[in-house]
Amino acid sequence: MAQELLARQREGSAKQRIASVCLLNGGLFPETHKPVLIQKLLLSPLGPLVSKLITKRKFADNLRRIFGPNTPPTPEVVDSLWQLLNHNNGLAVMHKLIDYMPQRQQHRERWVEAIIESNVPVKLINGSKDPISGQHMAQRYRQLISNASNANDVTELTQLGHYPQLEDAEAVTTAYLQFRDSLNQS
Repeated sequence: MAQELLARQREGSAKQRIASVCLLNGGLFPETHKPVLIQKLLLSPLGPLVSKLITKRKFADNLRRIFGPNTPPTPEVVDSLWQLLNHNNGLAVMHKLIDYMPQRQQHRERWVEAIIESNVPVKLINGSKDPISGQHMAQRYRQLISNASNANDVTELTQLGHYPQLEDAEAVTTAYLQFRDSLNQS
């Protein structure tokens, strides 16, 4: 979503002006996105059936696989995320929500260009141990984003996984506040 908003701002069709962007782990580049099995199954023709077969235990197992090895989800985190997933029967539409993956492929050029050509400061905070979009995605970011060679533009949290904001909220907050402080000094 942030990439689309940046693209709209570049072309002058944005309704709001974006002053800066801070990105967390995500499939910014389809070529580096490594979906886990459940994501692939949800995207397949079996998606509606798979949605119905997801249990809290299977959900927790999948979370453990994408969190950092030293920062597994607590039972409270699992409970909270499970509750959110089930709110308003959300689990039943998981196979529809996963459509963001083909959208990334479809809009790759537009969305990647939006970051590359951004006229606003962009920060990436990345959990390196994320098997979906971890260190390999941060490396691609540095390859494509010319100003990412600046240490302030990328923070790699080497022991965290796919949800760094849940795994170590303090580290993410610190990195974000340093980014904000750097903007105020400019």
